[in-house]
Amino acid sequence: MMRSLATLIPHVLAVIAYAIGLSYANQHFEFESPVWLWLGVLTAVHIGLRLYMQSNRGFSGLIWSWDAPESQLTWKTTGLQSIPEIPYALRTLTIGLLTIAAARPQSSSSVEDLTREGIDIVLSMDLSASMLSKDFDPNRLEASKAVATDFVNDRPNDRIGVVAYEGEAFTQIPLTTDQRVVMNGIGQLQTGLLEGGTAIGMGLATAVNRLKDSEAESKVVILLTDGVNNSGKIEPLDAAQLAKLNGIRVYTIGVGTIGKARSPVAKVGNRFQYDWVEVEIDETVLNEIAKLTGGRYFRATNAEKLAGIYTEIDTLEKTRFNVLRYNQKTEEFLPFGIAAVLAFVVEFLLRQFAIRTLI
Repeated sequence: MMRSLATLIPHVLAVIAYAIGLSYANQHFEFESPVWLWLGVLTAVHIGLRLYMQSNRGFSGLIWSWDAPESQLTWKTTGLQSIPEIPYALRTLTIGLLTIAAARPQSSSSVEDLTREGIDIVLSMDLSASMLSKDFDPNRLEASKAVATDFVNDRPNDRIGVVAYEGEAFTQIPLTTDQRVVMNGIGQLQTGLLEGGTAIGMGLATAVNRLKDSEAESKVVILLTDGVNNSGKIEPLDAAQLAKLNGIRVYTIGVGTIGKARSPVAKVGNRFQYDWVEVEIDETVLNEIAKLTGGRYFRATNAEKLAGIYTEIDTLEKTRFNVLRYNQKTEEFLPFGIAAVLAFVVEFLLRQFAIRTLI
């Protein structure tokens, strides 16, 4: 038994090294030709042949001959007797490493090419005095600003601009991807910045002007008002025709309760006086604008419905992404092949010089 152990120990260590290499490759790589791993049984065949050969012929060790009585062999001397078997154990390791290399371990990395189908959006918001009506909490304007801010915050991938209008219109924020700038611009909107009135046509035309040169795949205006066009040099439907010609879709929102609302009727100093006023929204024109440009008209009678409208528009105008994914594989067999060659070279050198000299 001790004689067999002397032959077996170096091979066991070689098999352990092979198993470690195989486990590492299996955990970190994918095998292109895993069927070659079955050749790992050749390591067992080689070990079996060595044991068979040593049992059928004499064996020269370092301290005692292989023919020494079993009782004279100790664990210490058995370890020394194992030294001449080291080259053959290296051959066992070489066979194992070559099977790993033949199975072609490969590492893979996933590469993703993401392209965005851009959407440019302009929010055109009515700032007329009637937007201070109290049918929304605290008023129509502040409720509209809060909902618009949430809308912008939920669309980090789009360029968004802001147009404001009363009796005339101006650009509050040009198209930008900087959400913070847009939200700050919305927060600064207030009535009284322009001549009084409700110039829906001017508000729409100014928004169209901001979008007409855009190269985005989708161009959208969200037009919000609580009244009827009563000022400005451009009629709403003329502005809608301009939007259609430039491929701009317009969603219109009428803001105001059904019936009467407490609305500003006069201004004394810096304060408005309120009275109950019939809510008048030109829904016919807003419907025609939306229909002409491929958009939709919505009516918001309270803050909750207004928030729901923006959510629906957000769903209708989802940013679309084109994602190209592909796997890049890298051959990793070379380290195992090099290790096998090194084991073979060391085996040769030991057999030709070191072990031959010792024994």
